[in-house]
Amino acid sequence: MSRLDLTILVIDENTIRASIIEEGLRDAGHTRVTVIHEVHGVARTIETLRPDVIIIDIENPNRDMMEHLFQLTRTVGRPIAMFVDRSDTASIEAAVEAGVSAYIVDGLKKERVKPILDMAVSRFNAFSRLQQELAEAKSALEQRKIIDRAKGILMKMRGLSEEEAFALLRQTAMNEKKKISEIAQSVVTAAGLLM
Repeated sequence: MSRLDLTILVIDENTIRASIIEEGLRDAGHTRVTVIHEVHGVARTIETLRPDVIIIDIENPNRDMMEHLFQLTRTVGRPIAMFVDRSDTASIEAAVEAGVSAYIVDGLKKERVKPILDMAVSRFNAFSRLQQELAEAKSALEQRKIIDRAKGILMKMRGLSEEEAFALLRQTAMNEKKKISEIAQSVVTAAGLLM
C-alpha cells in the first residue's frame, strides 16, 4: 500500500484546527481522510473505519482526556501522530509509553502535516519490526532452553554424550517431520511424567 492510499482518521474537537490538518493531508495527495470532532466513542469509529493512521489534535489537553487517548493508543496498533499546544515531561513520557509515534507540541501548520505523518508511519513500522525481532529472539531462546533440557535428560537416561543426544533429537525430528524444539518439548514433558 502506498502512502497516498492510506485511510487517515483525524480526531479534533476544534473544527478550524481539523480543517488545517485535513487541508494539509489533501494538499499532500491523501484522499481517504475522515474527520471526527468527538473524542468519546472514538474506539467504535476506529473499529468501523479501520484507519491506517490516526492523527489526534488537542488544543487544550486536560489530564483525563490525555489518559483516555493514551488508553486508546495502547490498544489500536497503528501509527499515531498527536498535536498538542502545550505539554509537560510527564505527558510526553506517557505518550511515548502509550505508543504515540509522533508527539508535536505547538507545531500545527498545514505544510508540516505530511512530513509528520510520514515520520509517524516510519517510526511505527521501525518499532513494529523491533518488537517482532524481540519476540523471535525470545522464542528462539526458549526453544534453545528446551532443547538443552531435553539433551540433558537424554544424556542422563541413556548415557549419551551431548552430541549423541542432539543427533538423536535431530534424527527423531526428521523422521517425524517436526521441529527439533517440538521433539525436545515432548522429551521434557515425558520426563516430567516419569519422575
